[in-house]
Amino acid sequence: MNRSMTRIAVFYDGSFFHKVSSYYKYQHEVGSFLAFSGLHEFIRHRVAGREGVDVALCQIVEAHFFRGRFSLSAAKAAGALESDRFLDQLLMYAGIVSHYYPMNENTNPPQEKGIDVWLALEAYDLAVHKGFDVFVLVAGDQDFVPLVRKINGLGTRVMLIGADLEWNDRNGASRYINTSRRLMEESAYPILLNAEVEAHATRRDPAVEALFRNF
Repeated sequence: MNRSMTRIAVFYDGSFFHKVSSYYKYQHEVGSFLAFSGLHEFIRHRVAGREGVDVALCQIVEAHFFRGRFSLSAAKAAGALESDRFLDQLLMYAGIVSHYYPMNENTNPPQEKGIDVWLALEAYDLAVHKGFDVFVLVAGDQDFVPLVRKINGLGTRVMLIGADLEWNDRNGASRYINTSRRLMEESAYPILLNAEVEAHATRRDPAVEALFRNF
């Protein structure tokens, strides 16, 4: 039996994670945000299943969260200082390293620029120098396809955590979150959270239950 450790690194597109998590809190019957610690437990179980190894030997050794952040004055004006502080606390307790990049506040609405490039550069650099076995990307944007191809070139398996969601907002307008088909095709282990949650309704899965549970 292979008893070597399967080393997992998790990289979050913070805006994508926030949108998916907010959907499950405000639009889905589960009525709960995604929990970082619960998602990590889910990832460990899914990696164990795909790799055919004991879950105890699948450990997350790196986790990084990337997101744009408003300036102090803008956050204060929007009443967002407390939520920013709470996010930092959640990341800290989950052992996730936060990476923030200034929002472009000169556009209407403000835009998040440069964060995808920073994530890709940091992820590839760490993958080269630390030699992870499985690279987990929590994202949905097609812009990450070149990163996944580079990671594949290192011989590291890529697990994609995406979601395809659609709903109507309070004004009746159609809203959606999509995960790039190309990004899924390039990934060794593509996973759509909505499919996992839907399957859980008929086939109780402790790993899926963990998604909404802090430890």
